[in-house]
Amino acid sequence: MSESGSTVPNNLEAFWMPFTANRQFKSEPRLFVAAKDMHYVMADGRKVLDATAGLWCVNAGHCRPRITEAIRQQAGELDYAPAFQMGHPKAFELAARLAAIAPADLDHVFFTNSGSESVDTALKIALAYHRAKGEGTHTRLIGRERAYHGVNFGGMSVGGIVGNRKMFGTLLSGVDHMRHTHDPARNSFTRGELEHGADLAEDLTRLIALHDASTIAAVIVEPVSGSTGVLPPPKGYLKRLRDICDQHGILLIFDEVITGYGRVGAAFAAERFGVVPDIMVTAKGLTNGVIPMGAVFVRGSIYDAFMQGPENLIEFAHGYTYSGNPIAAAAGLATLETYREEGLFERARSIEALWADALHSLKGAPKVVDIRTIGLIGAVELEPIPGAPAKRAFSAFLKALEKGLLIRTTGDIIAFSPPLIVTEGQIGEIVDILSDVLADID
Repeated sequence: MSESGSTVPNNLEAFWMPFTANRQFKSEPRLFVAAKDMHYVMADGRKVLDATAGLWCVNAGHCRPRITEAIRQQAGELDYAPAFQMGHPKAFELAARLAAIAPADLDHVFFTNSGSESVDTALKIALAYHRAKGEGTHTRLIGRERAYHGVNFGGMSVGGIVGNRKMFGTLLSGVDHMRHTHDPARNSFTRGELEHGADLAEDLTRLIALHDASTIAAVIVEPVSGSTGVLPPPKGYLKRLRDICDQHGILLIFDEVITGYGRVGAAFAAERFGVVPDIMVTAKGLTNGVIPMGAVFVRGSIYDAFMQGPENLIEFAHGYTYSGNPIAAAAGLATLETYREEGLFERARSIEALWADALHSLKGAPKVVDIRTIGLIGAVELEPIPGAPAKRAFSAFLKALEKGLLIRTTGDIIAFSPPLIVTEGQIGEIVDILSDVLADID
C-alpha cells in the first residue's frame, strides 16, 4: 500500500515485472504517475518526453479527451457483455469502422485483447481455414528469423528472437523459419525501404521445396520488423512473398501490431507497400494503448469458408472472455475518430522526411554504427561493448531518462516510435538529448 497522499508504493516486491531487469529496477525504481500528450510525469515531478509512444502504442498521444470521455461514458452505461452467443452494438460498429479503413477485402474482424493473442488467433484461423477447405495436410507454419510475434506459444514458435525462445523448450512442432532481411553491409544508414535484399524472399521457395507446399498453411512476417531493432523491408520483398504464397496456395499473414494505425504513414503497412495479406494482425494503436484490445482482419473468402454446415453450430471454436469488450470497443471508436479528425495518419507521412533527417543527423556520433528510419519509426544501432551485450544501450536508456527522454532499447539498438502528434521542436529535442547521451556513455 501507498503512504497516505503518496503516489509512490512502499513495496515493489510483489509485482514480477515483464521484460524487465527486476532486481535493477527495484533497487532504483522509475515510476510514471501521470501523462499528457507527448509527456509522462515521474513520481518526483519531472516531465519526460515520450519518444516511444509508450510501448509502440500511444499513437495519438497521452490522455486524449475524446478517448477518456468515451471510456468514462461506456463504463457507466454497459461495463461488460459476453461475446459468446451475445453481442453489443459498439463491437459491431468498431468492426465495421475497421473494415472500412482496411485494404482490399480484409472485411471481417475477430477481436482479441493483445498482439500476442491476435497472432495466435491468426495462426489458428489459418490452420482451421485449410481444414475447412478440405486441405487438412496444410499444417506447417513459416516464420522468420529475428521476428517478434508476441509471447504466446504460437507467436514464440513462429518468432525468431532467441532470447524470447530459449527458456521454453521445443515450442510448437511443424514450424520453420525464413532468413531475416538484416544486411548492414549493403543497407547501412537507410531511409525507407531497403535497396538490397528482395532476393531474400526466395528463401521461402527453399522451405517449400523442403516441406512441400501441400504441408504449409501460412507464412507470417512483420512488414517492418520492430522489436528486433527496426528492420524495414527490401523493395519488392513483400510483393515477392505474396506472389510465392499465391502460387502455392499458402496464406500470407502480416503482423501489423506495430505498423498498424498510422505508424508508417498509412492506416496499415499493407496500404503503404501495396501488398495485401490474407490475414492481418493488429493491436497496440487500435485503442491508443489505453485499453487492451487486438483485431485480426481476414479476407471475406476466408470467413465464408467457415460459414458452412448447420447454422446453429459454432463455426470456429476460438475466442476470449473479453473479445470485443464494450469499454475497449468504445475506446477503439474514439481512437479512430481522433486519428480521423486530426489527420494523424497523413501527418505521420508528411513529417517522415523531417524525422529521418533529424535522426540521421546522428551519423558519426560516438558508438553509432547504423541508423534506420521508415514512417515515424527509427533505430540507432550502437557498437556493443565486447563481452557485455546490451549494456551500452541500457546505459543510454538510463542517461536519457535522467535528461527527460524516454527511449526503448533492444540489445544494443535504440528504437524510436514517437506519438504521431510529435512536433518539429520535439523531434529536435529528442535528437539533441540523444546526442548528449551518446557523448556521455562509455
